Amino acid sequence: MSSPFSYPGKLYLLPTTLGDNDPLEVLPATVQKQVERINIFIAENEKTARRAIKKLVPTKSQPSLQFFLLNKHTEPSEIPSFLEACKAGTDIGLLSEAGCPGVADPGAEVVKIAHREGIQVIPMVGPSSILLAMMASGMNGQNFAFNGYLPIDKTARKSEIKALEKISLEKNQAQSFIETPYRNNKMLEDLIQILHPGTRICIACDLTLSTEFVVTKTAAEWGKTKVDLHKRPTIFILQKDY
Repeated sequence: MSSPFSYPGKLYLLPTTLGDNDPLEVLPATVQKQVERINIFIAENEKTARRAIKKLVPTKSQPSLQFFLLNKHTEPSEIPSFLEACKAGTDIGLLSEAGCPGVADPGAEVVKIAHREGIQVIPMVGPSSILLAMMASGMNGQNFAFNGYLPIDKTARKSEIKALEKISLEKNQAQSFIETPYRNNKMLEDLIQILHPGTRICIACDLTLSTEFVVTKTAAEWGKTKVDLHKRPTIFILQKDY
């Protein structure tokens, strides 16, 4: 059987830690093994990428590394050139800033191009805050959606929260989303005020870190609970059951 891939080089999707902890506490040795041998990386930020690589493989030569930056300043026309090494037979690593590349992450654009070009994409096992939150939420893991960031505008946000609550009831579908960490406390306030008192809210905070907690309560119960989420990476999940 002939290979479905057009080029010998592969694109490895390399997860990173969700916070400042020992990478080998949450990443398998297979990720370390690939980082050890790959020298070309696509990342959002070179400084944090170098730091992640150094923590995972302290003995790796930093001067030999090459980086292509993929962030809000990257021109879309530049991205296909990032994969030229794969066409020449060299493997490339796509690093996430936190968690898994391509999921709530700009790396999805690189992966799309790799498929279009016939380059093999190899996802590596690592922590996904979205899946970890769903696993521990007690909500419907058979049917759930991730919605990214909700609108900042107060009116639009209220409409979106009510819409997600309605969908969760009609489809028995858990609805997850994130917020900029410094606005987490305001997000929880909004959820408590806008949602039906019986709607369940899961807060999954600082996942995989020593300060981690995942707690599911009704909106009414959260209204009586003091919690500080300021500047702490958090996944919110809601589900209305009746």
